[in-house]
Amino acid sequence: MKRYIICSILLLGTIQILQAQEKVEDKKALTVSGYVEVYGQYDFSNPKNNVRPGFVYSHHRNNEVNLNLGLIKVNYDTERVRANLALGAGTYMNVNYAAEPATLKNSYEANVGIKISKKHNLWIDAGIFPSHIGFESAISKDCYTLTRSMGAENSPYFETGAKVSYTTEDGKWLLSGLVLNGWQRIQRVDGNSTPAFGHQVTYKPTDKVTLNSSSFMGSDQADSVRRIRYFHHFYGQFQLYDKLVLITGFDIGVEQKQKGSSKYNTWLTPVLIASYKVHDDLAFALRGEYYQDKDGVLIDTGTPHGFQTFGYSFTLDYTVLTNLIWRTEFKKLQSKDAIFVERNAALTKDNVIGITSLALRF
Repeated sequence: MKRYIICSILLLGTIQILQAQEKVEDKKALTVSGYVEVYGQYDFSNPKNNVRPGFVYSHHRNNEVNLNLGLIKVNYDTERVRANLALGAGTYMNVNYAAEPATLKNSYEANVGIKISKKHNLWIDAGIFPSHIGFESAISKDCYTLTRSMGAENSPYFETGAKVSYTTEDGKWLLSGLVLNGWQRIQRVDGNSTPAFGHQVTYKPTDKVTLNSSSFMGSDQADSVRRIRYFHHFYGQFQLYDKLVLITGFDIGVEQKQKGSSKYNTWLTPVLIASYKVHDDLAFALRGEYYQDKDGVLIDTGTPHGFQTFGYSFTLDYTVLTNLIWRTEFKKLQSKDAIFVERNAALTKDNVIGITSLALRF
């Protein structure tokens, strides 16, 4: 009897120790982080409504200090299960989530994933994700330029659906297939009964080179007027020297002119970014880009030549602290048609801005 009591006490103690270890492991798997970016911007056209042109969705308020994006994120990551929940606020959220229901307007990220193979890095994830398209994100601190390129602004920042992804053991290849609710959608458009699809292939032959191919295929309209859209994005990132990074990107998309049509409207955009680190706490980036959407699929100007615009920018970064960066950028856009509205309501072909921001990650 005494031996039984002793064994019981030892077993109970072992269970309590294991439970305590499990709680510690769960605590380690759970992390909380945040991001805040405030900016001040002046558009030299100085529009009366203090809003940047309609194809700008990030840093879009003019002549004022404002919050572009502030978010709190909770991440849970174990060997077999992972999850992310991030709630956001700011002018970025106001514009990009305007079409979503009230309860979803602040949902920057919300997804759950499970590893479906014990031997391989194979996952199924579902929920709201940052977009699988592009090398730029809504978090400016992670990008080489302060503002986003025209291509990034007019392709999805976020997406909702499910994906299967596989990463090789050496980390050189990422392969992913996606089923989505639409083109930058949380909730599918009313009347649309068809899912959209996408893919992503990322190849990193060395730690200095990244090549990526991403696509979207589907409709973002109701079934009655369904026009199928095909979109492909490619980019390459190259660490040429220890201090110099070069990024090249190219987007091309086509969409049916009308339901069932064999004729398509086309848009395209190339971009080139060079970033040079002068010092550990000082860097600058140059960007050149062009966006052509003559048929107004994504940017409808109502002008004879449609949207045909060159862009040039210069960004200067100063790292105040390891997690705090001060950025300043000057950008000029030149359009073939007069599409930019000045304060006196006149239209002009040129648009120039100056913008500065502070971005903190914690």
